[in-house]
Amino acid sequence: MYKQLSLADAANLVEDGMTIALGGMTVYRRPVAFVRALLQRNPRPRDLTLLCFTAGYESDLLVGAGCVSAVRSCYFGLESFGFAPMFTEAAQKATIKIIEETEASLALGIRAGIAGVGFMPSHAWVGTDLPSLRPDVKTIVDPYTDEELIAFPALHCDIAVIHGLEGDQYGNVRINNNVGVDMELVYLADKVVFTVEQLVTQSERSLDSLLIPAPGADYIAHAPRGAWPTSCYPDYPVAGGEIIRYVDACNAGQFNAYLEKFLTNF
Repeated sequence: MYKQLSLADAANLVEDGMTIALGGMTVYRRPVAFVRALLQRNPRPRDLTLLCFTAGYESDLLVGAGCVSAVRSCYFGLESFGFAPMFTEAAQKATIKIIEETEASLALGIRAGIAGVGFMPSHAWVGTDLPSLRPDVKTIVDPYTDEELIAFPALHCDIAVIHGLEGDQYGNVRINNNVGVDMELVYLADKVVFTVEQLVTQSERSLDSLLIPAPGADYIAHAPRGAWPTSCYPDYPVAGGEIIRYVDACNAGQFNAYLEKFLTNF
């Protein structure tokens, strides 16, 4: 049975050193309101590992605020708006650890974690230099074909945070059809928090788009416009002007000033 929480209480579930997965894809349906609540905490969480299939605006805020010690993602950027400025700066200064990942390694590591096994084998990365960057990724021999395969280790996630359109009284959550790996994160994470645009009854819930059924959500928090300035189709589009203002502020060395307004004026 899920529990309804305030955003502040949901953010308090995150502890120092946790691996946190943020749902959505690039600049679409990201849990921005949750990140704001996380950054409003005093003290803020530290030493987080970000696990994102793609990391974007919300993840860049966490990096800039000094909450992140490691990143595992196959993409970290702002799509058509360019590089993620605070991640790029941290990567260039080597102030965060970047765990080399590809779409294949993330997908296989998530599958292994969901399956409850130590690794998932694949031909991916065979014949490349990628294993030299990941000493934890081993090679194995297929016992049936004698082929050399890569054994991608299982991924672990302490808490996943996903933004959706609607949540009902039973814990069912509706998200749009740009799902990314949100369904997989529901099965992978020890705890799953959904922020939702609307709280509805089951009879009021729209039948359009994907439904993540109960008991997928452990916690649901009401967060109208909770993905803004990323999009939450069909409720609102990407706020490109705001993302450009963010990039301009970071490039001018004014991240802290932007963050202060982000935390107080939204």
